[in-house]
Amino acid sequence: MKNDKLTVGLVYGGKSGEHEVSLQTAFAVMNAFDYDKYELVPFYISKRGLWKVGATLTAPYSGIEQLKLEDASEDVGAALNVVFSGLAGGEKTVDVMFPLLHGTYGEDGTIQGLFEMANIPYIGAGVLASSAGMDKVVMKKLFGEAGLDQCEYCYFNRSSWKQKSHDLLMGVEDKLGYPVFVKPANLGSSVGISKAVDKESLVKAVELALRYDTKVIIEEFVDAREVEVAVLGNDEPEASVPGEIVSSGEYYDYSAKYTDGKSQMLIPAPVDSEIADRLRDAALLAFRAIEGSGITRADFFLRKSDGKILINEVNTMPGFTPYSMYPLLWRETGVSYRALLDRMIELALERYTFKQNLKYDNEQ
Repeated sequence: MKNDKLTVGLVYGGKSGEHEVSLQTAFAVMNAFDYDKYELVPFYISKRGLWKVGATLTAPYSGIEQLKLEDASEDVGAALNVVFSGLAGGEKTVDVMFPLLHGTYGEDGTIQGLFEMANIPYIGAGVLASSAGMDKVVMKKLFGEAGLDQCEYCYFNRSSWKQKSHDLLMGVEDKLGYPVFVKPANLGSSVGISKAVDKESLVKAVELALRYDTKVIIEEFVDAREVEVAVLGNDEPEASVPGEIVSSGEYYDYSAKYTDGKSQMLIPAPVDSEIADRLRDAALLAFRAIEGSGITRADFFLRKSDGKILINEVNTMPGFTPYSMYPLLWRETGVSYRALLDRMIELALERYTFKQNLKYDNEQ
């Protein structure tokens, strides 16, 4: 009897600083799938970038450590052979890939490019949106082009910092003042972010950020509430109700997000309906500004002094445990975690089918 289940490849781990977060996400997703409809193939990428592929699963693992596929060999060729199996006219081993890699090498367009080359459907944003969504400087330029309001910022790369740090410091002080937030331009989950209150702490913050990336972005401090909106769709995206983050710390850093368990999520956010509608409209505008598809979470500041909505950033591979903001926003909007997974797969297959029907230069 033919197996009519859809085979989903889960890709997780990776070389970024968010390796452990990725494992948490993968374990949560694995346990949420409907195994009457799907079977899963696990792909683990180690912190060194080595791939392992596990046996096809018809039930989830019982523990998170099993995700590391200890019994499988570290064979990039074997793993990629499974991914690329449909290219040479053979039967596809995997019907759709589900990248659950946070940060660099996962939500920055690199793994998405691999799946494009393999001609296989994949969940989430495409190459361009992933790259733009990861690079905070490029992202902010696209937001500016789209007419979205945002906080003031400066940016520079490592070589500029080495050559003219004094001039750059003066420029930051003149344009932004203190305090400021200093971030690696290409990293997620608030890794490598510092608050600087004077020149000395600014220098330290820049040096820290440059340990994680070759480009740094520095943003003005905004006394604001932090509000987030989930977006789901391709050509006709929908926005969820907004949710508010009440951070346990001075700002929503890695510890506040993942380890201390004290930050609160207020869903829906306690804002009036007019503000909620404006936030949803702005989230859709931000999604379209980066050429988004599949899923994205848009993060905003609601400035306390005047209530102005400022876009902070978008995240094209948001945290996806059942306790993460993205699925919780959809749950409050009326879409369950399992239904959300179904919809994300539908969107991946929809985009893939559309692209298959495009004609290329050598086709008549």
